[in-house]
Amino acid sequence: MNMDNSPIRNVVIVGGGTAGWMAAAAAARFLDDGQRRITLVESDAIGTIGVGEATIPPILGFNALIGIDERDFLRATGATFKLGIEFVGWDTGTDRYLHPFGTHGSDIAGLNFHQIWLKLRDRPGIGPIDHYAMSAVAAAHNRFALPDPESRGRVAPLSYAYHFDAGLYAAFLRQRAEAGGVTRIEGRIAGTDRDPDTGHVRAVLLDDGRRVEGDLFIDCSGFRSLLLGEAMGVPFVDWSHWLPCDSAIAVPTERTTPLLPYTRATARPAGWQWRIPLQHRTGNGHVYASAHMADDDAERLLLDNLDAPPTADPRRLRFTTGRRARLWEGNVVALGLSGGFLEPLESTSIHLIQTGISKLFALFPDRGFAAIERDTYNRLMTDAYDGVRDFIILHYHATRRDDSAFWRQVRTMPIPDSLAHKIALFRQKGRLFRYDDELFAIPSWVSVLLGQNIVPDGYDPVVDALDADRVADALRGMAAATRQAASAMPTHADFIARYGPYAGGTPPR
Repeated sequence: MNMDNSPIRNVVIVGGGTAGWMAAAAAARFLDDGQRRITLVESDAIGTIGVGEATIPPILGFNALIGIDERDFLRATGATFKLGIEFVGWDTGTDRYLHPFGTHGSDIAGLNFHQIWLKLRDRPGIGPIDHYAMSAVAAAHNRFALPDPESRGRVAPLSYAYHFDAGLYAAFLRQRAEAGGVTRIEGRIAGTDRDPDTGHVRAVLLDDGRRVEGDLFIDCSGFRSLLLGEAMGVPFVDWSHWLPCDSAIAVPTERTTPLLPYTRATARPAGWQWRIPLQHRTGNGHVYASAHMADDDAERLLLDNLDAPPTADPRRLRFTTGRRARLWEGNVVALGLSGGFLEPLESTSIHLIQTGISKLFALFPDRGFAAIERDTYNRLMTDAYDGVRDFIILHYHATRRDDSAFWRQVRTMPIPDSLAHKIALFRQKGRLFRYDDELFAIPSWVSVLLGQNIVPDGYDPVVDALDADRVADALRGMAAATRQAASAMPTHADFIARYGPYAGGTPPR
């Protein structure tokens, strides 16, 4: 047992990319006490995955915490605003629905809004639940404006995230991190030196003979998981029996118009296709199960379904969905792909990096590396991964598609008990609960469950205590006010052209 309770002086981040430079920028902001040294080791010869270009709303909090100005960020990364994700063909093959950010309407008398909507949905003028979500209504009309913090009333506030160029974001963060005192070392990792008594990593060894010593190592080495997986031997928990997609092909195209403020995920015979609009280009990709579709066929399907000419050759990726059994072992903490991977269906990869950073800082150790701190981190992070896993499995499992072997497999496969319980509870009376630190809030589950045709048999009987006619009138007023507020917004492209046009190219159209 290590009884050294002296402060950590040397933090070494292994790997750059989005995870490495997010960790470095945050460390420069929060860990630099004038005595602590923060070093990042990466090799320009090793490419980064860098296809994750879509985020969810908590990214705003991360950027704000490390002092990023939103307009500077948009200009540097070619970012656009994201109000949600449109799912096309996930239930029957011809359907579509939006998972918007934010809430639906306003809760009444302490009751979740969706419970009230479930009772009144068949009344004239009530309409779909999306009509009460500001982000959904604005997205449907290709509109955007920053939410007004002073606004009060019947309209649910707009909530948003970003689409951005992951490579440009990493470069933007690198600039901030190095300005904040982070030292970057160019080099390829050849091995590690571990303490024979504690098993802790004492140094990483570079292929040119250099040695980089540290007290705490943050593994951002990607799928290889050089430190947590290879050096520390933490096993990988494979989730491919629930999430069988194991391949992706990514290709950028010219910028498309209009500039949509949402991600599109279109179901395909053996997976799905993404479309992510940036200011200077559009990101596209095809995630699929190689057991159900050959790579060449998957690439051809993607190229045949692009909305604009490609600007680079397609890139192929292989992956296995799952996570390491522990995200912190000894003096090594893994962030990003080195700790686990969940396909980008709900844009959670960057959020899980952000979550790992914030939990590490909240439980930041000394050189004693107390087991209680490590165990708490591991419990919180495995719960975070498991909760996202269930949400993604829901999209595949809740389908009526019967047109391919892939969809028949995911529709009929056994699912985690935690997800089965959630679906069963919702089917009965629309009840949902958010547990512990669960990422996705009740409105997100409602959007996907209803969007994929899991409609409750009833509703919370407490709703019957409300005056139905008066509440129905209130709902119609909410919907009208939401439409009116959205129609007063500028188009997404016009807003960006005024607010934060990409510094590297032509403003959006």
